[in-house]
Amino acid sequence: MTASPITETEAPSPSGNAPWWSAAILRHWPLWAGFFILLVPTLAGLGREVWSMEIGAHGPIVLATGLWLISQCLSDMRARWQPANAMVVALILVLALPVYAFGRAYDFISLEALGVYGAMLALAYRLAGWNALRHNFFPFFYLGFLVPPPGWLIDQATAPLQTLVSTVATGILQPFGYPIMREGVTLFVGSYQLLVEDACAGMNSIVGLTAITLFYIYLLHRASWRYALLLVALIIPVAIIVNIIRVMALILLTYYFGDGVAQGFLHVTTGIVLFTVALAGMFALDWLLQRVLGKMLGATA
Repeated sequence: MTASPITETEAPSPSGNAPWWSAAILRHWPLWAGFFILLVPTLAGLGREVWSMEIGAHGPIVLATGLWLISQCLSDMRARWQPANAMVVALILVLALPVYAFGRAYDFISLEALGVYGAMLALAYRLAGWNALRHNFFPFFYLGFLVPPPGWLIDQATAPLQTLVSTVATGILQPFGYPIMREGVTLFVGSYQLLVEDACAGMNSIVGLTAITLFYIYLLHRASWRYALLLVALIIPVAIIVNIIRVMALILLTYYFGDGVAQGFLHVTTGIVLFTVALAGMFALDWLLQRVLGKMLGATA
């Protein structure tokens, strides 16, 4: 990828038979070729290592919707085009490419994806300029959810969530006479032992819900930042409540049908179903809040 100076003659031309974005791709094909050399193996790695797991299941949705958002912004970005500073492009690449190389060489998919994300920002800035990106920042920010959080961060974030979810689930079921005991995040149900793992603690729900809810907010409430912040603040409690319900469901499945049933197909199924419930809950909260606080916070449907 190169960072040569940009002149006014490179501005997207409104004339010609071909779409302006098509002409831009042809004009800057070395940039696109270099970017796709980085992108394709990283997407394959994400699909293999992250998107096949619960914590990364939102990845394909974010990729598809993020590209769609960018396609909707192309006309505005064209109108706001301005020359990019080659030194800024070079600086972003100097930071991003070593991160990518290190992540690729040592199989750290989080760093590899972060490096590709940085290269994408450099490419977008090179083609559109700061003014266009500043007014259309959300699609590029949203695509940042494709970068999986590193394992150590997940461990740190989920440790208190695991304790909270297991404590509340145990406290709710014990008064109903179920033989449940808890030691840390390990639950003993009759003769079975269950471990509340990262997925059940709600980390996957929080990341996925945040991404999809932000997409929803951007489409419907982009002009009301105070109302958007309120909805974002509700994501974590909704995710925690839903995952408490999930843990309780798995406890009951284990108690009545055995560990093989609870940890098999139904383990994944409960996660998918309750994620859908959490998403529907966010939409329902939005509907309710618009009627209670809509005028105060400027929310518009």
